[in-house]
Amino acid sequence: MTVTLTELAELRLRTFVRGTPNYTPERGIRLAVKDGGCNGYEYDIKVANAPKPDDEIVQSGSLRIFIDPTSAPVLNGVVVDYVDGLLESGFKFTNPNATDTCGCGKSFQAGDCTPEAVPCS
Repeated sequence: MTVTLTELAELRLRTFVRGTPNYTPERGIRLAVKDGGCNGYEYDIKVANAPKPDDEIVQSGSLRIFIDPTSAPVLNGVVVDYVDGLLESGFKFTNPNATDTCGCGKSFQAGDCTPEAVPCS
């Protein structure tokens, strides 16, 4: 399982994790996909106190990323960046499993919208 955070994305996410009350080293970011958006899937990022028993755990610098087994196939290889600009600010996802993306960049389609993603060619 490979998830890559750019330096800026890791910094922004680490700020969220450490800035919440009652910080513990077990805390991390839960990265997932859920049904929705205009293309079938949308990305979901939340602060999580600890991983769930069946989560995959990916380390990015000092940040732990928790990924549930359902989301893992469509998130494998994703690169998360943080963009800070005059017209747009926020997290940007580059996903090799996406076969189509929405203009907003927050939703995508992977293969036939099943967890068995089909990589883009």
